[in-house]
Amino acid sequence: MRRKLAIAAVITVSIALVIGCVEIDIVRAQNNTEASPIYGVTIPDGYRRWELIARALEGDPLSELRAVVGNTVAMDAYRNSTLPFPDGTVLVKLAWKRMQSAEFEPASVPGAATTVQVMVKDSKKYASSGGWVLAGSLMASQSTKRHETCFACHEARVQGHDYVFTRYAP
Repeated sequence: MRRKLAIAAVITVSIALVIGCVEIDIVRAQNNTEASPIYGVTIPDGYRRWELIARALEGDPLSELRAVVGNTVAMDAYRNSTLPFPDGTVLVKLAWKRMQSAEFEPASVPGAATTVQVMVKDSKKYASSGGWVLAGSLMASQSTKRHETCFACHEARVQGHDYVFTRYAP
């Protein structure tokens, strides 16, 4: 069991280095035991019961299946096409390695979990990054520099959508 947890942690760190975003260690995320050393963000209680905003497929080199869920504030904003998103919006992205289905070869299915990422909207507290904290890291190796790198990508590509990549898939 410890070996599997260690492998999961290594995968999480490796993926975090590849994509340059602040990540949350998947093992700790499942237990919701620690806050981010950078921003104090924790995985929200009950997030797995939140509504689905959209799914996505990430190509190589990550080759992941992803799902983004949102709290009630987020879902109301998406349904009403509200931009910018209101303070209190919380988005959680879950990611798994993409695997070929053993039962139906043309299909991709979730493999090992890789990351859980959180975006929290607070326009006053996070004014320097468009009002968002782009995930809190539970890994000691993360820093504000990693958050800034992540925000730079959001700023360059989706500033017109309040720095959020995910579109609602009703």
